[in-house]
Amino acid sequence: MHLRDGIRLPVVAGVSFSVKSGECVVLGGPSGVGKSSILKMLYGNYAVDEGQILIDHAGKLVDLAHADPRAVLEVRRDTLGYVSQFLRVVPRVSAVDVVADPLLARGVSQTEARERASELLAKLNLPHELWQLPPATFSGGEQQRVNIARGFITDHAILLLDEPTASLDAKNRAVVVEMIAEKKKAGTALLGIFHDEEVRDAVADRIIDVSAFSPRKAAA
Repeated sequence: MHLRDGIRLPVVAGVSFSVKSGECVVLGGPSGVGKSSILKMLYGNYAVDEGQILIDHAGKLVDLAHADPRAVLEVRRDTLGYVSQFLRVVPRVSAVDVVADPLLARGVSQTEARERASELLAKLNLPHELWQLPPATFSGGEQQRVNIARGFITDHAILLLDEPTASLDAKNRAVVVEMIAEKKKAGTALLGIFHDEEVRDAVADRIIDVSAFSPRKAAA
């Protein structure tokens, strides 16, 4: 931490696992153990001190731990998707266009992208009258549904899910469980964090206890 005289805060150490196509792996463990940090490392938001992050991208293995920024952006666009807990969008852009944007970035026509975005927003029970409005003023649950639709609209081979159902009611949690099942059936590799035990049990093929990657255990 550069603003704190360079103090180092150990988060995780010795992390090692893999995720296969068509599998949903869940990161488990108590709050603060490093689950979200691992997802951010995999997506390239956090740097790693050592080791590799190998992604099967365009028929070859790419090490995101050492890839240049352009390569990371290319992997994000085409291979590695991410659904965070919080929606961060450009002001004054409508919800339907926020959802459609990842398809536009991949060369899909605006008409098709907006149609597919509308289908997902309807599936997630977002009221039609909100689709043309900027989501900055939406409720937390409404924003999360926009975020989920944006993350699920593409056919990324790998999808990272950071508490995608945290602000949802039971009806929409069930929709997300169904959407995850559809992704698995399509061969997507999913890695997620789910504090809702019912959702976790419904989607998880395996649970990785992140407590096993505690820096203290690694030092021992």
